[in-house]
Amino acid sequence: MLLVVTYSRAARTSLRNVCRTHDETVVRRFGRAALLDDTHHGAFLALRLVEKHGADVHVELTRPLNEFADVPDEVRAAARAYEDRDSPSTPYHAFVRDTDHPSPSTLRGRHL
Repeated sequence: MLLVVTYSRAARTSLRNVCRTHDETVVRRFGRAALLDDTHHGAFLALRLVEKHGADVHVELTRPLNEFADVPDEVRAAARAYEDRDSPSTPYHAFVRDTDHPSPSTLRGRHL
């Protein structure tokens, strides 16, 4: 998918117009950003916005997260255990003390 982010009022207006006119290519809208299909049409629409608004439009090629292929088992297990904790107000750093779950600093230091 293509993530299109706008940084000016004029660029947001153009993005909104593109999304309304070409809803078959729009995956999701987020106000000042949108996800477009990663098709030639999606790229055309994104590049039109870049041509019109320059640095006020940023485009990234993204891919959906597949939690089973992209995320290690230990991270999924930690998220599951943390959401199932006894006290909902316990912060993660306190929750992982004396467990085998990864620490917050360990999680921050590893890329997917």
